[in-house]
Amino acid sequence: MKFVNEYRDREIVQTYVQGITKIITKPWTIMEICGGQTHTIVKYGIDTLLPSEITLIHGPGCPVCVTATELIDTAITLASQPQIIFCSFGDMLRVPGSTSTDLLTVKANGGDVQIVYSPLDTLKIAQENPEKEVVFFAVGFETTAPATAMAVYQAKQQGITNFSMLVSHVLVPPAMAAILSSPQNQVQGFLAAGHVCTVMGYEEYQAIAAQYQIPIIVTGFEPVDILQGVYLCLQQLEQNQAEVVNQYSRSVQPQGNQSAKTLMQQVFQVVSRQWRGLGEIPHSGLGLRPEYANYDVQQKFHLEVATAAQTPSECISGLILQGIQKPHHCPAFGRRCTPEHPLGAPMVSSEGACAAYYRYRQRLNE
Repeated sequence: MKFVNEYRDREIVQTYVQGITKIITKPWTIMEICGGQTHTIVKYGIDTLLPSEITLIHGPGCPVCVTATELIDTAITLASQPQIIFCSFGDMLRVPGSTSTDLLTVKANGGDVQIVYSPLDTLKIAQENPEKEVVFFAVGFETTAPATAMAVYQAKQQGITNFSMLVSHVLVPPAMAAILSSPQNQVQGFLAAGHVCTVMGYEEYQAIAAQYQIPIIVTGFEPVDILQGVYLCLQQLEQNQAEVVNQYSRSVQPQGNQSAKTLMQQVFQVVSRQWRGLGEIPHSGLGLRPEYANYDVQQKFHLEVATAAQTPSECISGLILQGIQKPHHCPAFGRRCTPEHPLGAPMVSSEGACAAYYRYRQRLNE
């Protein structure tokens, strides 16, 4: 297939649904790890087409949603400083910190908060504003990390000194392992994120599939992709197999993008990272290497930001990010929690599960 409409073809969709119905003999629970896949599933009602024996649950595949509250508080503190131009992707501006304040509020109160579409945009801003410190909020999975690495690399090559980053990059495989290790785990098969694997490849998933005896299907983002991924996963589940299969072969190679990986390895080192809703996961994040420490805003300014103690909230975003609950199970969903007044990050981000359910299934009441 060559065109996107072919991946949304009704007849092909029905063929896969029929094929899934033929091979399933018992209940199975499959997690899609990517928020983009979640939005496709909810938008097109893919889960409603499947046999009742199949449960699709949503994983922590939204980098905005899993960014730790402490880092949001740090971002808010930085953005409030008059000598700082704080740059971020747009979907980070509405994520609440521990005091319910967000970057959009800081901007409304006079903070110089700018939305950018690429980390490289911030280098131009830094060059045009030599009297200011320009800080980029580097959020994302492995997909966006190469662009962040390139920005840091170019800043060093060009001798730009008024530029730094608040780094919050996270890695998918350690999160998958953390979910599978949890006593609350419900996952029996994974649909892995195709865009992450476009950068990183999927060889790293082989060890997870073998250790936890679970099939992992690298999957794209269109309806036919998702259904083919489910079909390939069910084939293995029904036959008691646990292998990594690449459904998204039109984009993903086993080794990934070697040039991007080399740049990432040059600029970043693997660190432990705090995930909202999941806690600290060892070896699950990327931080700047010592030779790039001058571009780490936390080291550059020796920041110590106090995070306010959070009172118990009716928001269940932590359970949603682990796949234990779905958005419409939250008592605040669509009532006291909306995209305009979010209680939690999954209602803010364009990849958040709560945002998907709110946009496409406001009246869903299961």
